Amino acid sequence: MSRPALYATPSAAPAASTSLWEGYGYGFLGVLVFSLTLPMTRVAVAELSPLLVGLGRALIAALPAIALLWLTRSRRPNRQEWPGVILAALGIVVGWPLASSMAMQTVPSSQGAVFNGLLPLSTAAFAALRSGERPSAAFWGWAVAGAALVTAYALRQGEGTLTAGYLWLLVAVVLGGMGYAEGARASRTLGGWRTICWALTISAPVVALPVGWMAAQQPHWPSSDVVAAFAYLAFGSMFLGFFAWYRGLAAGGIARVGQVQLLQPFLTVVAAALLFGETVEATTFVFAAAVIAVIAGGRRAIVRTPT
Repeated sequence: MSRPALYATPSAAPAASTSLWEGYGYGFLGVLVFSLTLPMTRVAVAELSPLLVGLGRALIAALPAIALLWLTRSRRPNRQEWPGVILAALGIVVGWPLASSMAMQTVPSSQGAVFNGLLPLSTAAFAALRSGERPSAAFWGWAVAGAALVTAYALRQGEGTLTAGYLWLLVAVVLGGMGYAEGARASRTLGGWRTICWALTISAPVVALPVGWMAAQQPHWPSSDVVAAFAYLAFGSMFLGFFAWYRGLAAGGIARVGQVQLLQPFLTVVAAALLFGETVEATTFVFAAAVIAVIAGGRRAIVRTPT
């Protein structure tokens, strides 16, 4: 009876490796989409209130989410999945957009983006608390090193000061980490796209009234640049990006694949330079190389995942 197990063992490692690389691939695709979130938010809050930007994009994104669930006759989350969907809605549909929109009133998007490098550590912490993952001491060492790198970069860019905007970013990091981990936990069985669609759907009735009231208070129709930025936040950052992101986290492990987001600050800085003409210092690329090394080290560290 032991012979089949012996023959089955060699295939386990390649299968795990395939899932890990699939996770990294989809995770990186999600990070590419998310990398423009803060610059686009910065554009949007120039003419719209941060509350309208934070909640309005969730309401707009809920429209295709509801349509997709209806067209595909998707099942509802079960009793085990609902807590993850609800906490994902609180974290990444409502909490993170609101906090980051408040921050973008005073913090440059490039500096705020580097602060977002703390998101992988926050995500790993919530994964350990709620998703049954058990990162090793070596993994935590790499994660803390990555967080230290991006924090040092943020302090350097901000000339050693942390304003109220940075405090809002810290709130965003905590809520975002919770939303990422909880949504990924639900997506293991519910699927990534269903998870974000249901999170948006249940949020829509809550945000509809305040969004409608704030929109009515707008003195004039925003410019085309602001409309385009808002549309990206709704359909890219709030909707399509999570299709890839949650699939990547579910396939490769929340804590490990979450470290890919350490690249997001530097992708955001480069995007800001290409799209908005911001100057990118040479030290940015030095920090980027160091962060890539951290991700490589974190990939080799052991993270025990639930069966």
